Amino acid sequence: MMIMLTNVAQGLLWAIMAIGVYLTFRVLNIADMTAEGSFPLGAAISARLIVSGSNPIVATLAGAAGGALAGVISGWLNTKLKIPDLLTGILTMTGLYSVNLLIMKAANISFLGHVKTVFNSVSAMSSLGGTIIFSSGLVLVLITSLVLFFRTEVGLAARAVGDNPLMSAANGINTDRMKIIVYMISNSFIALSGSLMAQTNGYADVSMGIGTLVIALSAIIMAEMVFHKSSLGKRFLTIVGGAIVYRWLIAGVLELGVDPNLLRLFYAVMLVLFLSIPRLDRRLARFFRSWFKKEEVSK
Repeated sequence: MMIMLTNVAQGLLWAIMAIGVYLTFRVLNIADMTAEGSFPLGAAISARLIVSGSNPIVATLAGAAGGALAGVISGWLNTKLKIPDLLTGILTMTGLYSVNLLIMKAANISFLGHVKTVFNSVSAMSSLGGTIIFSSGLVLVLITSLVLFFRTEVGLAARAVGDNPLMSAANGINTDRMKIIVYMISNSFIALSGSLMAQTNGYADVSMGIGTLVIALSAIIMAEMVFHKSSLGKRFLTIVGGAIVYRWLIAGVLELGVDPNLLRLFYAVMLVLFLSIPRLDRRLARFFRSWFKKEEVSK
């Protein structure tokens, strides 16, 4: 039970990252590689500030702001310089690796000896139950804020740009601005997740963003496999559930004695399976339909 609850707490923080990835992946139809740089960026900024004695809440918000800035850079490269989506993310991610090293001044920063983090700044949050309650409340606030945003004129315009950019431009929507806004919000969520993950793990590492995109996409695809059509708010909630279940799967694999060094391979294999299940379902359905037809003809 303790292992399951621990992974619920971790899954809630992963869910924030997955929701951020969802914004570019489904709203803009882009698999933004910036996520693998903005995740450790949030961790690096908050870790450096907390170790320097800053308020943990201010440090966490600063980490999210750093991610938003990274998103603006990716959006600007994509919209103004017309660099392709995938290459844009790779360029920003590569540049952020050096930026993160400059911020941390080392490959990693430990919080040992620095007890003030978001999770233990209030005694009620220092326990596992308190962490889960705090993370759940934060996730609900973020989801509510996103749902309300996408009901505004700007939010509806952003969704329209993702659905049909040419038609949106023909209707007078500034498509470049809308894309930059979504990039910014997406990476602020991802960096916020990285900041909170570093604080709950007790350290920030320059390589902690590797595999971030695969983890987030796995949670998204897993949620969409179960809930095909739902409102935006319910979709965000299913992503939260997908992140928690995915975290349980990883915990189960580790309990089986699998080498932790193989985890990233597991991430990739799981995503391949999730992506291929719909196609396998269709093939199986066609196989059984043809098989039943042959049986009827033979009779």
